[in-house]
Amino acid sequence: MGPVLIARIKTGVDLDVPLAGTDRPRPVQSLQGLCQRHWVCASPLGVALALRGLPGGCANSRFGSRGPTCAQRLRGDFVADGGAFEEQRVRLWDIAYRITASVADADDVLQEAWLRWQRLPDGYVVDAGPFLRTVVSRICYDMIGSARARREVYTGPWLPEPLVTEGGPEDRVTLDDTVSLAMLTVLQRLTPAERTAFILHDVFAVPFAEIAESVGRTPAAVRQLASRARRRVREEAPRQSADRSGHQQAVEAFLAASTGGDLARLLEILDPDVVWRSDGGGIVTAARRPIVGHEKTARFVLGILQWVDLATIKILRREVNGAPGLVFLDSSGLTVVLAFTVHDGCITEIDAVVNPDKLRHLKFQE
Repeated sequence: MGPVLIARIKTGVDLDVPLAGTDRPRPVQSLQGLCQRHWVCASPLGVALALRGLPGGCANSRFGSRGPTCAQRLRGDFVADGGAFEEQRVRLWDIAYRITASVADADDVLQEAWLRWQRLPDGYVVDAGPFLRTVVSRICYDMIGSARARREVYTGPWLPEPLVTEGGPEDRVTLDDTVSLAMLTVLQRLTPAERTAFILHDVFAVPFAEIAESVGRTPAAVRQLASRARRRVREEAPRQSADRSGHQQAVEAFLAASTGGDLARLLEILDPDVVWRSDGGGIVTAARRPIVGHEKTARFVLGILQWVDLATIKILRREVNGAPGLVFLDSSGLTVVLAFTVHDGCITEIDAVVNPDKLRHLKFQE
């Protein structure tokens, strides 16, 4: 004997009559997702109370804090999920990119999250935002564990895949250092759990309880992870000014001095402890160790350019991970993306991405 019939017999309530505030009958939803911990949820009385919207319906969810409660599932009382994923797409991609530091991986994460979203039964999710953040974060967390092992045998310095755009808003005067190549490189040194906790909490203000569901820890443990990550980031973060105008001027001075062969001016614009990192991935010739010091870096840059016919090179001024940067294109198809870190008017770090596998997503108009 089914629960609806039992409820009719024992409670005398016709469960198929229109509910309050509706003009049509609402059939009983599947009991498959009901909480099994409280007898009232699956009892005839619990069914009747939930469907009628009366006090006494279970407020628990079998699926955790992101799933519908028993009362909501019985009433079919859910937030419509049409377009909910698309509304969250940009934010979800931002989370995935910061955690994985890879455009390709971030795209794969969103594709997998979309497939999981599509497989959910209608009305399974009450609040799409927190639910999808947890799904995306969990996929990223699992992914970066295996990626970390691959990077241990990577040829030369490993750098994130750059984000290159035409330009930023004209009225933006500060830089977002949480997405810079230099900062993303620092974040890759954290453990997967530390990185996930730090990015979700400190960058996206996600509560610790929600992060705990992604990394499989308690909220207290996640708080400790974020605190430990915060200390490491504070110790290892690059020296960087938030002044956009000063950053732009430093990049322009670097371009003029390097293409003009002006060693003295190049030494002025480079910080004495500047670090040059180049990522060729073993595919394209690049320095396999960081170059430290303004004189070594300046001579290295000028040494490269003396073998280049600048007439065949197209130099583009582009936004690289939210800050002014440079893109070099030559006739052979080789692309070099330069990202700069600037502090007090001097360049403190230069990241050169030349690995073609990390630049496939970039398209430039001729």
